[in-house]
Amino acid sequence: MKFVRNLLILTAILCAIIGVLLQFTGYTLLHSYIWHMLVFFVFITGFTYYLTQLGYKNDPDNFQVYYFASMGFRMVLSLGVVGLYIWFYQEGRLQFVFNFFALYFLFTGFEIYSLLANLRPHLKSQN
Repeated sequence: MKFVRNLLILTAILCAIIGVLLQFTGYTLLHSYIWHMLVFFVFITGFTYYLTQLGYKNDPDNFQVYYFASMGFRMVLSLGVVGLYIWFYQEGRLQFVFNFFALYFLFTGFEIYSLLANLRPHLKSQN
């Protein structure tokens, strides 16, 4: 539950930042699909974290396999979304890509931090 709470806190902070940026700059810095991107990353971060935790509970010796599979899934899905946007839309491509990957790196960093913080006690108990 700590992960869900931290994910909600991160999302609330990002909503506030996006709201302030939209208020002061309009859509010059942020793409009009920024809210859709945010929902996408909240969903995909929760889903990959769930898969990684499920794999760790079932087979703790192969944690790396589950972790890298979830990161690969996240990357392939993200590249697919960016590719579809670039294929179907002409306007705002660069802005979309910058906004998308800014959120991508924020949520990936959050997931890495959450996994390391969650696994640190388990690693210390093994030594």
